[in-house]
Amino acid sequence: MTHSLKITLQASAVLLASVFTTACNRADDPGVEYAPEMYYSIPYEPLKQESANKVNPMGLNMRTPAIGTVPRGKLNYFTHIGKDSIGIAEKVLNEPFAYTKANLAEGQTLYTRNCQHCHGEQGDGQGPVGVKFKGVPNYSTGAYKTMNEGHIYHVIQWGKGRMMPHGSQVNPEERWKIAMYVRVLQLGKGPDGLTDFLASKGASATDTAQTTEPLNQSPVGEAQAGKASTTPAQGDKARNGTAN
Repeated sequence: MTHSLKITLQASAVLLASVFTTACNRADDPGVEYAPEMYYSIPYEPLKQESANKVNPMGLNMRTPAIGTVPRGKLNYFTHIGKDSIGIAEKVLNEPFAYTKANLAEGQTLYTRNCQHCHGEQGDGQGPVGVKFKGVPNYSTGAYKTMNEGHIYHVIQWGKGRMMPHGSQVNPEERWKIAMYVRVLQLGKGPDGLTDFLASKGASATDTAQTTEPLNQSPVGEAQAGKASTTPAQGDKARNGTAN
């Protein structure tokens, strides 16, 4: 090995050692990154705060909506009753739909899809999830036996205790029809209580005539019952990618 080659190798070793030593000085320095686009998103991120906003308070781009603000296109999802005001919901919200076999059948279908996994087919809290985690109420016992539709509607929308809100999953019309079917389960007879429930409202299971409570002759404006899905029991058509 020639003398010049030895000098070159020694100099390279010293240089490489100095690079490694320098790179290890800062724990927060990632050093040279290979393909940084793999780690940092190139597309525009609308919620990312690039710099202080000179117009909005606190320099934030996103401002907190004014109290009572309703997102565009979401009016029918709000009753303007606070989520902790179940007592008010019980008093001011009334079932706007007639007690018919068709409405109850639709309520049963919606209940099966959205509620039965916890509350059980019989409404006794013995659904697969309820059995595992316990504490799911039985609709036919205690205070649950006398809950009215306004109470049930409000809990469906906002949730209560360990039950999460379902207001974004079922529209107002669907909530009312689920609440109507829960009244059937309050009889403690499961789905078989439908006939007795209709009879208590002055109709039979084969009667197509509509039966309504005296106070519930028309849709309740606060619940936006008349602005429900055009495809009941199926939800509104998805509008992904649109402003409203």
